[in-house]
Amino acid sequence: MSETASRAGVSPQYLSEIERGVKEPSSEMIAAVAGALDVTLVDLTLAIAESLRPAQQGASRDVTCSAAYALAA
Repeated sequence: MSETASRAGVSPQYLSEIERGVKEPSSEMIAAVAGALDVTLVDLTLAIAESLRPAQQGASRDVTCSAAYALAA
């Protein structure tokens, strides 16, 4: 984690807080973390949307897509 945090330009503690949902990172910070993980924002957003899909089985696809777009913003 410390290597990823260093590449993203944040402290390991801050990265941990993002991971645990304690902090709400800016879009710039999400982009920095994605870059540090060597993934695109599109890939990250799609992965998040896919991870939310089982939790929203009864919801429409539009809701999941809206959540993904909100995370990418």
